[in-house]
Amino acid sequence: MNRTLTALAIPLMLMGGAASAKVTSEKVDRVSAEKVVVTWSDKAPVDVYVSDSPDATFATAKLVSRADADGTFESAVAPGARVYFLLKDTKDNTLVRVAERALPLDHGSNFRDLGGYETKDGKHVRWGKIFRSGGQPMLSESDLATTHALGLKDLVDLRSSEERVLAPTRINGVRYTAVGYSMMDIAGPGGPPTQMSQVGEAYKRMPALLAPQIRDLFHALRANEGPIAYNCSAGQDRTGFATALILTALGVPRDTIYADYHLSTTYRNPAYEMPKINAAAYPENPTAQYFAKMQEDGRMLKPQPLYDSNKKPLLQYALEEIEGRYGSVEAYLDKEIGVKPSDVAKLRATYLE
Repeated sequence: MNRTLTALAIPLMLMGGAASAKVTSEKVDRVSAEKVVVTWSDKAPVDVYVSDSPDATFATAKLVSRADADGTFESAVAPGARVYFLLKDTKDNTLVRVAERALPLDHGSNFRDLGGYETKDGKHVRWGKIFRSGGQPMLSESDLATTHALGLKDLVDLRSSEERVLAPTRINGVRYTAVGYSMMDIAGPGGPPTQMSQVGEAYKRMPALLAPQIRDLFHALRANEGPIAYNCSAGQDRTGFATALILTALGVPRDTIYADYHLSTTYRNPAYEMPKINAAAYPENPTAQYFAKMQEDGRMLKPQPLYDSNKKPLLQYALEEIEGRYGSVEAYLDKEIGVKPSDVAKLRATYLE
């Protein structure tokens, strides 16, 4: 897919470096299956390094352009490969890490890295450690190679029992965790929502209904046995809720959390989230009937902005539900999920730099 994939950067101080990086506006655009372009702004020339490791430093990465002063660098990449660029300001030696936000999958949807987001105290989420995604029932063989290269240790599936039967993941060889529930449980009275106001009500049910899945997700994060991914079908609603909890625990500001949430409208590819469903084959399955109907009228083929009619982010309904019941997301994590302040401190030590 030829899609602009933009990432936030991580300023990393080198020994003797200045207090802040001078590289700004850095991003990585995949312009073809085998080429990416890195762009940035800096008054000083920049040394460009590349590595396939998210933990690389300029000492371990490969120098590919020295004293680059035009603010752009083209790099050949293998189809589906994930690379990380390090931009070193040659004047003060500060280093910025930048990568594609989303994985370049042929038949995937909304599979992206949480790396690079800045916390309130100026630290940044580590790249290559936490991935959010839509369903993966239609990944190609090359897509499977791309996801395998991430070194995933855990995949936490937030989908309902019906969705997992209709569209089983193709990612194998990792620890897989799911908790059974019905799509009708989150849909509530009247079945799956068709209006944005109804979707907002579904969000209000997430903190209670998805608590078992959230416990599993944070258990995997605390175990820190390797990169982790989690998903629902679209990778935007339940996955967006889970992401908000993770980023809040790591100290990322709410406006950044909403910005990441709304990226789903850009990065979703609904055609690859659910195989074509024959409604006649599932006469007693309302979830199958719902998805079949959406496929028939085309609503499933185009991502919709995640706002209600008043431009309120739908995610806000879930967070307000938490704050109304518990006082804060942190209190919800403590009392409902079992993530104590000491656990939060360990998570930050593990997933921030």
